[in-house]
Amino acid sequence: MTERGVTDISGEEAGPSDGSMPGSTKKPTSSGRKRMSSKEGGQVSQALRTVYQRAIDEDIPTEMLDLLKKLD
Repeated sequence: MTERGVTDISGEEAGPSDGSMPGSTKKPTSSGRKRMSSKEGGQVSQALRTVYQRAIDEDIPTEMLDLLKKLD
């Protein structure tokens, strides 16, 4: 059995013994990653702010308030 507890049908360890995942490759370098433009980043951050603000502005359901009162 391996550290992860995975064995094949014959009872032998499945996968490489060095701890790496089968078929895995090296981590991508920073040059291989696509960067967001400042415009895209601004749109993403604005969208996140909007979602967060909407969540903050939501009313707490009365059922939840009743349960919280029972805990006190």
